[in-house]
Amino acid sequence: FYRKERINMKQQKTKRLVYLSLLTALAIVLHTIDHYLSAPLPLGVKLGLANIISLVVVELYGIKEMFTINFFRVMISGLITGSLMSYPFFMSCGGVLLSSLSLVVLKKLTALPMVSTSIIAAVFHNIGQIIVLSFFLSSKAFISYVFIMLISSIPTGIFTGMVAIEILKRVRKEQFQ
Repeated sequence: FYRKERINMKQQKTKRLVYLSLLTALAIVLHTIDHYLSAPLPLGVKLGLANIISLVVVELYGIKEMFTINFFRVMISGLITGSLMSYPFFMSCGGVLLSSLSLVVLKKLTALPMVSTSIIAAVFHNIGQIIVLSFFLSSKAFISYVFIMLISSIPTGIFTGMVAIEILKRVRKEQFQ
C-alpha cells in the first residue's frame, strides 16, 4: 500500500510539472506573438496575451508558480525575440514584476472579480514599464505617453480577464493538481 501511494504521489508531481511546463510554453508563445503584434497596434500598445496565463496559473496553482512562469516567460521570450538585455526586455521585466506583485496583494487582501484584478494588474504592468523606461530615457517627453499606456490598460485588462475566466470555466482545478 505504501509503495503504491508513493508511486501515485510521484505521478501527481510529474503531472503537475508537465502542466506547469505546458503553461510556461504557452505563456512564451503568447508573449512572443504579442511582441510581434504590437507593430500594427497604435503607439506600441500590447494586448498582454501572456498575462492570461498568469491569471489562470495564479488561480489553478498559486503565487509561486505564477512568478516562476512569468520569470521563464520573460527570459525565454527575450531570447526568442532578440530583445534580451535591451531596454524592451527590461521594460518587460519591470512590468511583469510590478503586475505580479499587484496580483499577490490583490489575491491576499481582496476578493475582487477576475476582470477587476486583471485591469489593476495591467495598470501596474504599465507603471512598471514606465518606471524602467524613465531610467533609460533622459528626456521626460515620454510622460505624455503614460496616459495612453494607462488608458490602454483598461480594455487590455478587460480582455485578458475575460479570456482567463473563459479558460477557467472550461477546466477543472482538480485536473491540474
